[in-house]
Amino acid sequence: MAGAGYRLLSRIVRNDAMKVDPPEIYNLRVFLLACASCFGGTLFGMDIGIIGGVITLPTFETAFGYSKLGKANAKLADANLSANIVSVMQCGAFLGALVANPCSDRWGRKPGLLGAALFAALGGMMQAASSGNLGCLYAGRFVEGLGLGAATMLTPTYISENAPRATRGMLVGLYQLFETMGAMLAFWINYGSQLHIKGNGQWQVPLAMQCLPPTLLFIGMLLCNESPRWLARTDRWEESSRTLAHVRKLPEDHPYVQAEMLEMQRQLEEELNSVNGGKGFWPIVKEMWTVPSNRKRAILSIVLMICQQMTGTNAINYYAPTIFTNLGITGNSNSLFATGIYGIVKMVACGLFLIFLADTLGRRWSFVWTGIAMAIAMFYLGFYVRFDPPVTGEPVSPAGYVALVMVYLFAAFFQFGWGPVCWIYVSEIPTSRLRGLNVALAAATQWLFNLVVARATPVMLVTVGNHGYGTYFIFGSFCVCMVLIAWFFVPETKGISLERMDELFGGVDFGDIEDVGQAARTGVLEKGKLEGESVQVEKV
Repeated sequence: MAGAGYRLLSRIVRNDAMKVDPPEIYNLRVFLLACASCFGGTLFGMDIGIIGGVITLPTFETAFGYSKLGKANAKLADANLSANIVSVMQCGAFLGALVANPCSDRWGRKPGLLGAALFAALGGMMQAASSGNLGCLYAGRFVEGLGLGAATMLTPTYISENAPRATRGMLVGLYQLFETMGAMLAFWINYGSQLHIKGNGQWQVPLAMQCLPPTLLFIGMLLCNESPRWLARTDRWEESSRTLAHVRKLPEDHPYVQAEMLEMQRQLEEELNSVNGGKGFWPIVKEMWTVPSNRKRAILSIVLMICQQMTGTNAINYYAPTIFTNLGITGNSNSLFATGIYGIVKMVACGLFLIFLADTLGRRWSFVWTGIAMAIAMFYLGFYVRFDPPVTGEPVSPAGYVALVMVYLFAAFFQFGWGPVCWIYVSEIPTSRLRGLNVALAAATQWLFNLVVARATPVMLVTVGNHGYGTYFIFGSFCVCMVLIAWFFVPETKGISLERMDELFGGVDFGDIEDVGQAARTGVLEKGKLEGESVQVEKV
């Protein structure tokens, strides 16, 4: 990528770090590393897409006893059963995200992702083999959730700890792109199964296909290195230096590599000094909540993940076929087809954002403008369903077609901001020692509110106004609040190295350490105030 690939990348990504960093560090090696781990995002996306379509299939409803719920309040009872089937996975994911942190801190990011893949694959097989046994289906979804939750915590963490600073947003954002790819594939798997497979195979084949992403994740991670920053925080400095040089595609004695290692050293020393050198779980928790700059970052991460879920995006992801039916799309095949188009829109929009805007427009402005746009889309949907609802047997009105376009635009707006940027932000702002715990809390919060939304949405669509119009007003109001949060409380982080986030949030002063890009250009690495001397390194 140091040749034509780098020149193309430098024209797309426009930030200060891209101008001064060595071209070698923006290489194919780090891109493939990010892609391999991002199959953890595909796990999430495929589950969202597959379960949302499967629960609408008549064969699935018959197999799991929907028809036995009784005629009294049957619609509400069906909605509750669907919500239970969807939301039990979030319970497992919530636990998985929390457990993944101490496990990965002890044994490493790579083994953690391998374990997540095994749990997700086992859960997918259990669901496909449930054969109408609701208990087996619930157990399979919970076990799969353990793997999904662990992957949502580990994948952004692992990529951010390997990625070069100028393209960190693009590379961490690949997590969201792979998630949307999984959801898009799932929508079309559902559609094809509904058209071409008869009997219980209609729902068993899609559920079995959930085993594909964890298989790819497991194989991909076997070929990847451990995180250099995890190696550094476990005092394996020589291995960390070799790994970082391998990922950056530079010699170990290159000024850029040495400057980056020096920043890691300074940050870890400052962290240990702040809590008198404690290395166990409770000293790390104390460090997070008693040091003001760390506490600010933890709270901000949690709030951003709450906001991400309260946009209503997963209400549409999980229940898209139901929502399209409420908007006037008749027939199960038609609603699944419309859902498939929705998946394509999400994936294309996310890809465009990562290529052109993630590291150019930056994080804060991406939050602000997309929050405004999503609010407009949600309010339009609410007004349409309230004042011009679809009538069974009647063609879709012009306002109805605009409502369908608004659903697709909402998907695009989410992928240009609150979808990928939340994962980018919460994985890049913590200190090295706290990154795992910070992302674990953010991921657990995401799954907790994912559960709230998944459990409440089908009931809201039945009970909150005619055709559930109030549901859209609620989510639109949250989008407005999110704009204010981003405007007043989110500092810009594009192009800043992970270690210098401490400077941005007021934790550590790096004024005596030369910027890694400048060190690479001059061939001189100033360490004066850290070690009492100035060290010159021959530029390679």
